[in-house]
Amino acid sequence: MKRRMMTLVGFLQAQNCSNYPASWRHPQAAPDFLSPDYYQRIARTLEAGKFHLAFFDDRLAMPDRYGDDFAESVRNGIRVVKMDLVPILTAMGLATRHLGLGGTYSTTYHEPFHVARVFATLDHMTRGRAAWNVVTSLNDSEAANFGHESHLGHDARYDRADEFMEVVLGHWDAWEEGAILLDRERGLFADPAKVHRLDHQGRFFRSRGPFTVPRSPQGRPVIIQAGQSGRGRRFAARWGELIFVLFPNLAFGQRAYREIKEEVARAGRDPDSVKVAPAVYAVVGETRAEAEDKAALIDGLALSIDTLVLLSEVLNYDFAQKGPDEPFTDAELASISGLQALRDRVVRLSGKANPTVRDFIEHSGRGTLREVGHFVGSPREVADGLEEWFTGGACDGFVLAATHVPGAYEDFVRLVVPELQRRGLFRTDYEGATLRENLGLPHPRRGDWR
Repeated sequence: MKRRMMTLVGFLQAQNCSNYPASWRHPQAAPDFLSPDYYQRIARTLEAGKFHLAFFDDRLAMPDRYGDDFAESVRNGIRVVKMDLVPILTAMGLATRHLGLGGTYSTTYHEPFHVARVFATLDHMTRGRAAWNVVTSLNDSEAANFGHESHLGHDARYDRADEFMEVVLGHWDAWEEGAILLDRERGLFADPAKVHRLDHQGRFFRSRGPFTVPRSPQGRPVIIQAGQSGRGRRFAARWGELIFVLFPNLAFGQRAYREIKEEVARAGRDPDSVKVAPAVYAVVGETRAEAEDKAALIDGLALSIDTLVLLSEVLNYDFAQKGPDEPFTDAELASISGLQALRDRVVRLSGKANPTVRDFIEHSGRGTLREVGHFVGSPREVADGLEEWFTGGACDGFVLAATHVPGAYEDFVRLVVPELQRRGLFRTDYEGATLRENLGLPHPRRGDWR
């Protein structure tokens, strides 16, 4: 029986900082984040480390919910540059041969036909290495950029997203395998009997087709999702093939991992066919002392304003309205329409039905290394921590977030990956040509999502 291997994903942002908003303040952070060279260097590093995927998170607005203003975000460089992902993924694809390439597009502010065409085309241009991270977006600032008064309610966003998925996957099924014939002698380009019109008419969308992009090299792009609470978890269980999560510690992760897999089974899918990967930070040095010195420098870069700005953004609630020790009322907690999994996590970890702003700062860890699991130490110690989570029933792999770029990725690939490979926990080469092959996912059949 083939030994189970870790999935490794690089967690990226098309912006002035990494997921760690203070990363741009690091003395070794590369300043050329507006150039293709920056992203191509990252791609080559991750591919040298045999990572499965480089994945970009995204928002459709800069953080401006705190104090109903963007000034603090811009002044402090808190994720204010946000470029479109597909040109960057294309540039990275041209610099690599095996690395998977995933990008975030919203089901709330885009149209299904457009998203289907973008990612099907990207899959062709990368020879079967594309993935789409499906999100419903978070806040009113994103709504305002697309001409809406306010962001859709939480459950309504997921109702729309379910139908969005049906339309996208329906379009990706329009061309059968072998539809293109290129028979010059008979003058027959493709078999019209193998190209199908969708004719979708639903609650949110009407989309006719036929789709204009033939079936892609891996059948269809891989679907990434990050729903972790309530309605979002049910959505992830129905559609996700790679589910990204935030686990603050091992015990939390073991419980949540089990719950996610149970939800996948309730959705009528094989839990073993869905990979769950938490975001983590790794600060590694040749010795533990060196790693601790690095971590102290990185920790010292974070500012309290980073946390407050990012909490306001992700929860769609202005944290400037409340004092630090003022509890949230039941009505205020219910009004949070952003990332409800984060709200629920703070309630759970604080042990309070009505946490304060200070509780949100402490237990969310937003904008700090404490936001997710983090490992500090020598290569052996970091590998020990990852192995404990992986073999201890908390995950199928990891999404490596960078404390600074490119150094965090370079250190991990140089120091930790060889240690994981020595332990037989991570592969030494790519297994196939497409992302699905390298993730161990089957080639999809038409209509298998229905």
